[in-house]
Amino acid sequence: MEVIVQMPDPIARQWGDSPQAVARHVMEDAVVERYRGGRLSHRQAGEALGLDYWQTEAFLKERGVPLNYSASDLEADAATFDKILRRS
Repeated sequence: MEVIVQMPDPIARQWGDSPQAVARHVMEDAVVERYRGGRLSHRQAGEALGLDYWQTEAFLKERGVPLNYSASDLEADAATFDKILRRS
C-alpha cells in the first residue's frame, strides 16, 4: 500500500533530504513505535523494513528498543527445547 503524507518541508528535512529518505525514516519510526507497543511482532517489523531476523535484531538494538519477550515466551521456548532434546 502506498501512503502519502504531507508535512512542512522544515519538518520533513529532519528525516532526510529526499522523499525516499524521509519515507524510509518515517517508516522506521513507525515500526519502532508499533513494535514497542506490542502491535508488531519481531517478524512483522523485519518484513515492514525488508530486514532478515538478525538485521531486525541489530536495527532494534541500535535504537534502544527492548525485545518483546516475556517470561511466558521463555517458558514456551524452554518446553520446545526440551521436546527437541528428548527426540534426539
